[in-house]
Amino acid sequence: MRRRPRRGVVLLEAIVALTILTIAALASAAMVRQAVDSVRRARETERDIRQISAFMEAIALWPRADLDRHLGNRPEGSWRLQIERPVATLYIVALTDSLSRGELVRTALYRPEPPSAP
Repeated sequence: MRRRPRRGVVLLEAIVALTILTIAALASAAMVRQAVDSVRRARETERDIRQISAFMEAIALWPRADLDRHLGNRPEGSWRLQIERPVATLYIVALTDSLSRGELVRTALYRPEPPSAP
């Protein structure tokens, strides 16, 4: 018996191959887009960390009088600055995100009491 060639098999194989190739290309494009988004978010986060660090470094240089003036919770740009004084020589400084209220950084600062006048 002779086999009769099936008509359209080559066309069907070509369509299946193109479909597989299209799926692979779309998956690759999605991975590239996700990688680009991850790099962008990492850069934004690094920029934010640098700004927060610079702000906290400035606060760390404040004398006792400035820290006392800023006691409490107050807005500072896109952040909220909270300064507490649990004991006379210790200040707790926290910086939170204004929108999410998530704490970004917290530190403790020691400021000795001024010498008493004779």
